[in-house]
Amino acid sequence: MTPMDLWTRYARDLTEAWSGLAGDLSGRADARPPPELATTPRDVVASEGTARLYRFVGDGPRRGGAPLLLVPSLINRWYVLDLRPGASLVAALVGAGLDVFCLDWGAPEDEDRYLGWDDVLARLGRMVRRTMRSAGSDRLGILGYCMGGTLAAIHTALHPEQVVALANLAGPIDFIRGGALTHMVDRRWFDADAIAQAGNVAPEQMQAGFTALRPMMELSKLVSLPGLAADPAAKASFRALEAWAADNIAFPAAAYRTYIGELYQANRLIAGTHRALGRQVDLGAIRCPALAIVADRDQICPPAAATALLEHVTTTDTTTLRVPGGHVGAVVGNRAARDLYPKVAEWFGSRLASGGLPH
Repeated sequence: MTPMDLWTRYARDLTEAWSGLAGDLSGRADARPPPELATTPRDVVASEGTARLYRFVGDGPRRGGAPLLLVPSLINRWYVLDLRPGASLVAALVGAGLDVFCLDWGAPEDEDRYLGWDDVLARLGRMVRRTMRSAGSDRLGILGYCMGGTLAAIHTALHPEQVVALANLAGPIDFIRGGALTHMVDRRWFDADAIAQAGNVAPEQMQAGFTALRPMMELSKLVSLPGLAADPAAKASFRALEAWAADNIAFPAAAYRTYIGELYQANRLIAGTHRALGRQVDLGAIRCPALAIVADRDQICPPAAATALLEHVTTTDTTTLRVPGGHVGAVVGNRAARDLYPKVAEWFGSRLASGGLPH
């Protein structure tokens, strides 16, 4: 077979694979429904605007102890934590007997352009209280992912008496160590106020920045398509992740101003000058066990930006968990069920049951 024959075959396979997967994702493929997402059974225990608080239902008995609240990013759909069977941190935690809740921030409406950083933290605080009330507990554990990790750390610093154990899953704390994103939004050439002046920051605007971090990512997807077409498991995983990635939501304009201006550009959280809900945020007020989970190829939140949390808390029970993958792949990739889920479940299982006492 000549090189031209090989190229022709590859081009044909690529076209067929792309057509099939595009049909899958758009719902137009014959007898191939889109993948089931967020399949762990759950109840809605509270709602506020477009936000929801879920409590997950497991098949087995609960261990007892404090509940666990998952706090996802404000600008990504929550169900990356419960993507699909076999790729679900939620299912692993529920399967370990933990009483798991999750905050679904919902999608902001046009009028939510005035939703400020304090409003976001106040909503988180109300959902924390509702979690404890629903579980019949006066304390809880919190796991925050991405921006949710930043918000969870701030809430814990403001209300240390509420939190038994805190896990930061790839959430930036020291923004000066934020890598390419920190450089991208440097105030010398990036005006967050001007962007937010037009209203909520659209997902397309934010995705353009993330794409700039990996400009060859879309091409690499195309190159991998023929192999995906021949591997049903890999294909199902790809479809689920692409469906989630295409389901992003806007960033409320007022909160965006604070997040970029005070945290990324001024790094006030580490400096100790960040104020929220009328109070200074002191990470040293965090006394509960703290876990930093970092991904070795994370370009959204480089490991040092997340592990900085452990440098500022006052607890002696600090743990760093390093897992393979990128910012999203580490959470839903084919190694997450082995490298991430059981270790997080074990860490929370012991600390929630014991009331957060140091080990």
